[in-house]
Amino acid sequence: MRSLREVRDSLLAREKKRIAVAAAEDRPVLEAVKEAVQMGIAEATLCGDEAKIRQIAEEIELDVNKVTIVNEPDIRKSAEAAVKLVHNGEAQLVMKGLIGTADFLRAVLNKEWGLRTGKILSHVAVFDSVKLDRLILMTDAAMVMYPTLEEKIAMINNTIPVCQALEIEDPKAAAVCAVEVLNPSMQPTLDAASLAIMSQRGQFKGITVDGPLALDNVLNEDAARHKGIKSPVAGHADVLLMPNIECGNIMWKTLVYMARCEIAGVLMGAAAPVVITSRSDAPETKLNSIALALLIAGNKDKK
Repeated sequence: MRSLREVRDSLLAREKKRIAVAAAEDRPVLEAVKEAVQMGIAEATLCGDEAKIRQIAEEIELDVNKVTIVNEPDIRKSAEAAVKLVHNGEAQLVMKGLIGTADFLRAVLNKEWGLRTGKILSHVAVFDSVKLDRLILMTDAAMVMYPTLEEKIAMINNTIPVCQALEIEDPKAAAVCAVEVLNPSMQPTLDAASLAIMSQRGQFKGITVDGPLALDNVLNEDAARHKGIKSPVAGHADVLLMPNIECGNIMWKTLVYMARCEIAGVLMGAAAPVVITSRSDAPETKLNSIALALLIAGNKDKK
């Protein structure tokens, strides 16, 4: 798939999945859910304060007869209710509404009825740029702050199901650094070299990894050629592994506010896709994130 529109359109021909929303009395989130339901790509269960949900639904003209409402005014209990729906197979993904991220993730990671798998949770963004001929994935802009080598391995592995859902054949991941040479004073370059060696030895299944690579030669084949870089990833990267959350977050905001890319994001590593969007995210970003999570959930069911 080469665009986020293609992601949304592809869902029309697939079996609809159900999204469970925690603390659903959140207008921007309900607007995105409304779009997904009206497009016919999702069903929705809204967990939260029913009176507030119905009030917002009336304001945004969301037909409450087309969704299911679970009345739970207590915010933390609403997160528990939403996560339990996914845990019990009654919904296939969960989305954060008007609840703090820490409280929401506490429910997601509950040992008894949560979605814990033992894997690291990491955020995967998908960018749609008019200047590129493909979708670009990036990790991590929101979850893992200063990843160790072990965490970077897990983060790369968390991108593989997303690549598969997007039908990216032979995905390639670049460990992005400030430079494309080893520098003992720059730990990200050492981590990147270790990841590249692991990839060469077949320790990654379903993805090719190389690095260290700077952003220009990751995305531009001419830049890589000019610098004499010979790599199966240079100029052809599908996945950008950022060295830390600061680089990832700045990259996200730069692409959104300066390059005006369309974007989607999903939290991977749980037993089901988890949608956590920022209140500052545009409505289309929230809808794209729901669509991406639906696609991943549907692809997971095929296996």
